[in-house]
Amino acid sequence: MALLLAVALVVLAADIVTKLVVVATLSGRPPVSLLGGFLKLTLTRNPGAAFSIGGPSTTALFSAIAVGVAVVILRTARRIGSASWAVTLGLLLGGATGNLIDRIFRYPGPFRGYVVDWIQLPHWPVFNLADSAIVCGGVLAVILAMRGTAITGHARAAPPAGSGGGPAAGIPAGPADGQLTGPAGGGPGQAGDPAGRPGRAAGPPGGGAA
Repeated sequence: MALLLAVALVVLAADIVTKLVVVATLSGRPPVSLLGGFLKLTLTRNPGAAFSIGGPSTTALFSAIAVGVAVVILRTARRIGSASWAVTLGLLLGGATGNLIDRIFRYPGPFRGYVVDWIQLPHWPVFNLADSAIVCGGVLAVILAMRGTAITGHARAAPPAGSGGGPAAGIPAGPADGQLTGPAGGGPGQAGDPAGRPGRAAGPPGGGAA
């Protein structure tokens, strides 16, 4: 819980601060090119979801979705025992909250406000740090789910004995190949006597008893 909230607060603080700086320094200015034009700082107002998905008519819908996501994550946080899941959900919570604050407090009104985007890469919509955190959290969630990492941090139970194709527990193994068993209550028969009857002692050569 503490790790999740710490990650969320770091993401939220970084998103809020960078948006304030961008609005104060880039309003009314042309884009600023960095890294030889690979990265541009471009101030835009986004009425839709992350990466400019949607439009003004969907702003209220995405605000409601962000509130729902935040509530679900906070309710799930009480049973998180995995540090990886804590970081993942912290990224999602911080990103969703960062954009939700824009929609609540920015123009044109509560739950209809435009999100401040300012990072532009070639052939990619303009985005912000909150969008980046949401994408990173989503990718990590998929990886953890594919690896079978439990959100509680507990290891998955091993399959019960006997389920892997071997002899079931409590069932005695049969006789070894080639071993003859005698009648009930008796021991194994002598070689050459399939019925298991003990052979009579051989008398002296020539016949009768002495």
